[in-house]
Amino acid sequence: MVTTVGVETRMENSQSRIRKRPRSAWDVGPSQSEPEAQRAMVVCNEGIGRRGSPPKRDDDREGHYVYNLGENLTPRYKILKKMGEGTFGRVLECWDRQAREYVAIKVVRSIRKYREAAMIEVDVLQQLAKHDKGISCCVQIHNWFDYRNHICIVFEKLGPSLFDFLKRNKYCPFPVDLVREFGRQLLESVAYMHDLRLIHTDLKPENILLVSSEYVKLPHTKRFSSDETHYRCLPKSSAIKLIDFGSTVFDNQIHSSIVSTRHYRAPEIILGLGWSYPCDLWSIGCILVELCAGNALFQTHENLEHLAMMERVLGPLPQQMTRRANNGAEKYFRRGARLNWPLGAVSRESIRAVKKLDCLKDLISRHIGSSKSSSSLTDLLYGLLKYDPSERLTARQALDHPFFKIPT
Repeated sequence: MVTTVGVETRMENSQSRIRKRPRSAWDVGPSQSEPEAQRAMVVCNEGIGRRGSPPKRDDDREGHYVYNLGENLTPRYKILKKMGEGTFGRVLECWDRQAREYVAIKVVRSIRKYREAAMIEVDVLQQLAKHDKGISCCVQIHNWFDYRNHICIVFEKLGPSLFDFLKRNKYCPFPVDLVREFGRQLLESVAYMHDLRLIHTDLKPENILLVSSEYVKLPHTKRFSSDETHYRCLPKSSAIKLIDFGSTVFDNQIHSSIVSTRHYRAPEIILGLGWSYPCDLWSIGCILVELCAGNALFQTHENLEHLAMMERVLGPLPQQMTRRANNGAEKYFRRGARLNWPLGAVSRESIRAVKKLDCLKDLISRHIGSSKSSSSLTDLLYGLLKYDPSERLTARQALDHPFFKIPT
């Protein structure tokens, strides 16, 4: 049986409506880091006597590997900096002495459930690599090893996540042409996975990485009250790759009841109706809206409010779904059909949060204007965000949508 690891704890523990995430390397300006060429000279010219493994240390209280910058992770890899951290462990940028290149190494916590999830991810990554012909848009695994009770997975080094890029830009949305390119590649990666009978189950902007860290800074708006010009950052390349396959399952495996990070969770999961490939497409719909708007579409941490937000944006939930809701979800409805809202709201703040949302069409036109792209994107989103998973677009169908045929 395969279960998702840490999905709820990543999002559900937060009591704040605004998502709080750890500061990432993307938030450090270019002037604060060494040039790539200078760093390469440092790592290439080091003495052979410094290539041994560091002294053994105890892990910290949460099972994270304890290290110092400049130390080795096995004699092959030199630790240069921390790139990120999550429930699973930490990602370290390292210099691969054998391949003579920079890599990202996911060092998993020395706790049984995270080690098991890491081995599942290794299996999935190897399956993805086995059939990849260079067009999957999935991150490439280079190697993996078990070091001092930590599963370590070696990846190609990529740039920041789309979420980190949005955060760096103060949540200024991406231009619609970039959203189109991101959406096409994301759908290609998910179509590739679905062809292999794999379901990602945790699609979100944090798990979509730009291939390159390079960006340009352009004037964005000018305040009328001063001469201060505001800037926005745009990536030089639109190339992206999908990461984090620790929650991925094969369709024929037993499915856990709850998957997906809250904001991107499909209605069939909340209602306890079972889930399959279509849950990934719902997540993609939510992601595309977020890239256009700058903020998550459904910023909530509670099921009833989440369903009320869905109805506000997309219209009423179909009764054929609400009547089949499992015992845990029945409490969200009156007489088994209508959503118990706003009577069941936990607070006035919750009611206000739902009320301030626009319908999907107005939300998209507000951010990208009235244009052929706006109407075409809205139509695509309605197809991805169909309540009934049997009516939702597949990844291959979505790739054939007219939105992806508009010239950029």
